[in-house]
Amino acid sequence: MTEVETDRLDYRGAIPYVMLHLAPLAVFLVGWTPLAVAACLFSYLLRMFGITAGYHRYFSHRSYQTSRAFQFVLAVLGATAGQNGPLWWAAHHRHHHRHADTGQDPHSPGLRGFFWSHTVWFLTCRSSKTNLEAVRDLARYPELHLFERHPHKATWIYAFCWFFLGIFIETRMPFLGTTRWQLLVWAYFVSTILVYHATFSINSLSHVFGSRRYETRDSSRNHFWLALITLGEGWHNNHHRYPGSERQGFFWWELDLTHYALKGLERLGLVWGLREPPRSLLGAERTV
Repeated sequence: MTEVETDRLDYRGAIPYVMLHLAPLAVFLVGWTPLAVAACLFSYLLRMFGITAGYHRYFSHRSYQTSRAFQFVLAVLGATAGQNGPLWWAAHHRHHHRHADTGQDPHSPGLRGFFWSHTVWFLTCRSSKTNLEAVRDLARYPELHLFERHPHKATWIYAFCWFFLGIFIETRMPFLGTTRWQLLVWAYFVSTILVYHATFSINSLSHVFGSRRYETRDSSRNHFWLALITLGEGWHNNHHRYPGSERQGFFWWELDLTHYALKGLERLGLVWGLREPPRSLLGAERTV
C-alpha cells in the first residue's frame, strides 16, 4: 500500500463514529433529570480513569505494576470508552512517543493540522491496524487479544447495563423521574462523546496551547484546564519529558486526579511500584 492509500478513510469505522456523534441530540427528546446528569458525570469520570490510568499510564507506559486480574479490569474499563482495545491503543501511543511531531507521528497537529490530529487520524486504514511488535510485553496475554477480536463489545455491553439500570430505576423508583432512555442517552452516549474529545484534546490541543517547562524534541505543552478535564493528562510537556513517570503533575500545584486515585489503589494493594519522575527534573521541590 502507498501512503496515500493507507491514509484513506476506513469507512467501516468512520461512519459509525459519525453516527455516534448524532446520538447525544436525543437529549432534546428524552429531557434530563439531576440523576441522569449525575450518571453522565460518573460515567465520564469512570471511563476517563480507564483511559488515563489503564490504557495510557499502565498499558502504554507500564508506569506502575498490578496483578494479572486487575490488569484485565483496567482493560475492560478502558474498552468501555469505545477507543478500541488496549493493544491497539498502546501500540499507537508508543509509536507516537518514538516519533512525536515528526513525519511518522500519526497525529501531529503541526504537520497534518488540528482536525487530523484530533479525530481523523484513527479513522484511516493505516491506523486501524495494530502493530503487535510494539506491544510484545502485552501481547503475551491471550485475554487482551479478546479486545482485538471484539473491539467494541465492551462498550456496547456497558451501554446495555445503563439501559437495564434505567429500567430498574424507572419501574422501582418512579419518583426520581428518570427513564431508561434518559439514562442511556446521558450516561452512555453523551459521556462517550465527552470522553472521546477530552482524550483527543491531548493529541491536538496539548501540542498547540499551554506552557513548556522542558525543552523536549516535540511541541508538547502543559495546560491546567486540559489536565482538569482529563484527570491529569494535560501536563503533557512533563509527560513527554519523562514518559515513564506514573505521576504527570510533577509538582504539588499541578492537579493530577489519576495519580491521586492510583495512590488510593496502592493503599488497597491493587497496584504498586508507581514510578516517580527523577529528582533532577524536580529541582528542590518535594513530591507528593
